[in-house]
Amino acid sequence: MSPPEQIAVQRLDGPAAAGAEEAFRLVYAETFAEPPYEETGTEVAAAFRRFRSQTRKAGFRGALARASDGEAAGMAYGHPLGPRTGWWEQLTEPVSDEMRYEDGRRTFGLMELAVRAAWRGQGIARRLHDALLEGAEAERILLNVHPDSRAAAAAYRAWGYRRVGEARPWPGADPHEMMMLDLR
Repeated sequence: MSPPEQIAVQRLDGPAAAGAEEAFRLVYAETFAEPPYEETGTEVAAAFRRFRSQTRKAGFRGALARASDGEAAGMAYGHPLGPRTGWWEQLTEPVSDEMRYEDGRRTFGLMELAVRAAWRGQGIARRLHDALLEGAEAERILLNVHPDSRAAAAAYRAWGYRRVGEARPWPGADPHEMMMLDLR
């Protein structure tokens, strides 16, 4: 295991993240194969079809953490939510029109944040989060967290996120906690 000072975190735009897809996929596949996610190869393949599409979105940002030997240790990525985003329809209880309003700049959707097991507990997730959002012009950050991912939910709360409601991010999904960080 590499000590934290040997981890470099780099922010990437869409084309650079697309070029580093293999590293993002490695972190994603390893992390989300674990409980409570237990994603299969088929689910990882679907996630990376979405990833390729997301990297082409205006405002896409990625962050990749690598050990000194170049091995991928963690990743994060997301993009601004457009005016017709489906995120608000995922909530099990509606929120106000003011909360739901999106203009393509107001809200940054944090799609994924993951650190491989060997590098956890070293502050890498926070560094990825901060690198991803540095200089972001959004008013707020929105994410969904799996109900059984207690460590992730606790980290987000410690970073200032608050619960917005319960969401089902895809048909048949367990209810997830939708969380928001106000940047204003």
